[in-house]
Amino acid sequence: MIAEAAVAMEFGAASEDIARTSHPHPTFTEAVKEAALAVDKRAIHM
Repeated sequence: MIAEAAVAMEFGAASEDIARTSHPHPTFTEAVKEAALAVDKRAIHM
């Protein structure tokens, strides 16, 4: 999870970039994807 956030920060990823990335289920990194989707009110699991 830290690695994913670090890469996103390094490359200046937007929430849309994170939301479009493949995330395995169920993991903590999936929570990052859900948060990114929630920025645009598109979260799947709420």
